[in-house]
Amino acid sequence: MVVGAAEDWLGRVAAVRKWSRGDTRAPHKPLLLLFALGRLQQQGRNEPIAYTDAEESLSHLLAEFGPPHRTTPAYPFVRLAADGLWRLTTASGEPVEDQPAALRRAEAKGELEPEFASALLKDPLLLVRVARFLLESEFPESLQMPLAEQVGLDLDDAELARVVPIEEHRHRRTSFRDEVLVAYEYRCAMCGYEGRIGGEAVGLEAAHVQWWAYGGPDEIANGLALCSMHHLLFDRGVIGVNDRRTVVVSRHFIGHDEASRMVVFELLSRPLRPPQPGLPAVAPTHISWHQEQVFRGPARNAGEES
Repeated sequence: MVVGAAEDWLGRVAAVRKWSRGDTRAPHKPLLLLFALGRLQQQGRNEPIAYTDAEESLSHLLAEFGPPHRTTPAYPFVRLAADGLWRLTTASGEPVEDQPAALRRAEAKGELEPEFASALLKDPLLLVRVARFLLESEFPESLQMPLAEQVGLDLDDAELARVVPIEEHRHRRTSFRDEVLVAYEYRCAMCGYEGRIGGEAVGLEAAHVQWWAYGGPDEIANGLALCSMHHLLFDRGVIGVNDRRTVVVSRHFIGHDEASRMVVFELLSRPLRPPQPGLPAVAPTHISWHQEQVFRGPARNAGEES
């Protein structure tokens, strides 16, 4: 591996320009890159991807892992080309607007820039580092592996997994998990689960209400102790918290079985368990961020099930 070249490509990935307004989520370009990296890793070659072939898959990724408001894969398919990592072509050779109908009419195709793709194919470690950076810079840990699996990325190699992609500008506090679990006395703030094995908590996690990737601090006021299931559902926007700190459930969640009733619907309108006296509850600003950027509203009414 040529270290200088690898670091150059990593720097270009880190410099990808995203639409931004404060701490609003805009993972469109990273999702397209992850989609293309998965195809490259699986196929072992760089091939043009027709927009018509990719539209459904990219729309699904945006629906599952993107912001809750309506969005389109046409935006990153066109705009990523300006970052030097993606090449866009049309049947006529003319530029095209970032609108789905326009891309279909133009028979638009996209591919990773050949030099970038060549560097990734020659250096599998670089591909993993790029993928991990994109995942870690945009998504909470609970969503990173499900997303990697969905785009077909294999990041399981133990040696590769130890590599830090790019030096972080913000340093995470390693004590965050312990502080949050102690604050909530090792019980899920939503369902009360407090499982242990050998005296150690198992299946309990410290969730960021406002994701760390989007400015959420490693502080108790931005944390909740959640069981693994409710942490995942919280990060996927299935469940959330309102201004009164009671649990809300998305109308988009459908579940007719007993498990859905017990795991999800029984939480509807249930107050969050508060932290120990003297410790801060979740701050309103972080609740508002989750409501706007993660929770897939509107919320169901109290007593309303699927």
